[in-house]
Amino acid sequence: MTSAPESEVEPAMDLPQLNRSLRPSAKAPVRIIHLGLGAFHRSHQAWYTHQASDAADWGIAAFTGRRPDAALALAEQDGLYTVVNRADDGDSFAVVSSIVEAVDGANVQRLADLVAAPATAVITLTITEAAYRLRADGQLDRTAPDVAADLALLASGGGNPTTPLGRLVLALASRRSAAAGPLAVVCCDNLSNNGTVAHNAVVGMAGAWDADLAGWIDANVSFVGTSVDRITPRTTAADMAAVQSACGYRDTSPVVAEPFSNWVLSGDFPAGRPRWEDAGAVFVAEIEPYENRKLWLLNGAHSLLAYAGQLRGHTTVAEALADPLCLRAVEKFWDEAEANLSGTEAIAAELQILAYRAALLQRFSNARIAHHLAQIAMDGSTKLRMRAVPVLRAERAAGRSGAAAALMIAAWMDYGAASDAFQDPLAEEVAAANRLAGTQRIRALLALVDPALAADGAVVDLIEDLCGTFGERAVSL
Repeated sequence: MTSAPESEVEPAMDLPQLNRSLRPSAKAPVRIIHLGLGAFHRSHQAWYTHQASDAADWGIAAFTGRRPDAALALAEQDGLYTVVNRADDGDSFAVVSSIVEAVDGANVQRLADLVAAPATAVITLTITEAAYRLRADGQLDRTAPDVAADLALLASGGGNPTTPLGRLVLALASRRSAAAGPLAVVCCDNLSNNGTVAHNAVVGMAGAWDADLAGWIDANVSFVGTSVDRITPRTTAADMAAVQSACGYRDTSPVVAEPFSNWVLSGDFPAGRPRWEDAGAVFVAEIEPYENRKLWLLNGAHSLLAYAGQLRGHTTVAEALADPLCLRAVEKFWDEAEANLSGTEAIAAELQILAYRAALLQRFSNARIAHHLAQIAMDGSTKLRMRAVPVLRAERAAGRSGAAAALMIAAWMDYGAASDAFQDPLAEEVAAANRLAGTQRIRALLALVDPALAADGAVVDLIEDLCGTFGERAVSL
């Protein structure tokens, strides 16, 4: 492992840029399409694909979401980038070559052409939890403005959809027209039952446009559920300087990640898949216990720390965890979550909850991974539905208070009122609720997360009592 202080880093333009001429690597044929080209995809799914023993047969064409920047930068490097493995005792560096085409997400025609190609076997998704646009009943919200706009475009037959769902549905229509056969869609977003969520969103969008297409998708597309795990903070200028110093080349698209990684998958791959198990991926018959372990213990703790930590003046996960008040809140939430993690005796043995909790404390405490709380705090109204609500519901059903899970929701409410940089798909609704007072405000905010809980006076009172636990200092971001 090598590194160098920034003062020793050569000026970037004095170094060659990373590409396939500098680091010779044959491009594998495109057989995987990815929507949501970002740091996590590159530290996780692309990293697993790179390490598969049959990687030479499985190239990835990765499409951005809202902006083309990541695709433009990666295309200049022929898809190559550096993964910085950031351990407590230093960094190690590896070039990943599995992405063979990086494309602006707005290039819907290229997406359609690739999805329609018979060689394409897998479509992976990291489009964020909010992008699936599902209502509380688990079905597509056709009234969401961007969904409605895309449906109008699809119906008109002119123009390109702007949402990941609209783009994917249009591309699947091209595959049906080409009679290219079945494939698998693999959802890698942090959602409970994410395979079902992806199915309902995609089929819902297709059905609202073309019922026959929805039927074809149901018959020909497998929706694979997953649990994904690797802490991947935003890349900084210092990270790029570290790559330059250690590797001797310029890389405008490095990604920093913790040493730990985990990928659990459940579902069919009718057109084949890479040997991801070579890199440690696990294939199981029942995904839900693994999803819940990750969503509640890791992601739930992250959300709790994001809101509580910033209210306490902290900026990173490691800083917040070092605060005794935040740590106690996490431990109590974990106790509630653990009490509700279910499965067969064999699955319970596989989950190894005590060891998983201990490992999380170690991972969260890695101060060299600057995982910023502001990044985690975004889209809370969506995230809390998977991270806090199921635990709170289960605790109440068991006759317990669920106070630790309720505290996460209370901290989100306090954070939303204090932050000048609150980002949420329901930001306008949250702002309107915050103009109310007292119990009315609490009930209105809770209704945005879970209407049924908002109708429970005891839960509303519990959350109101917990507000202010972490103080009311203004959050400055």
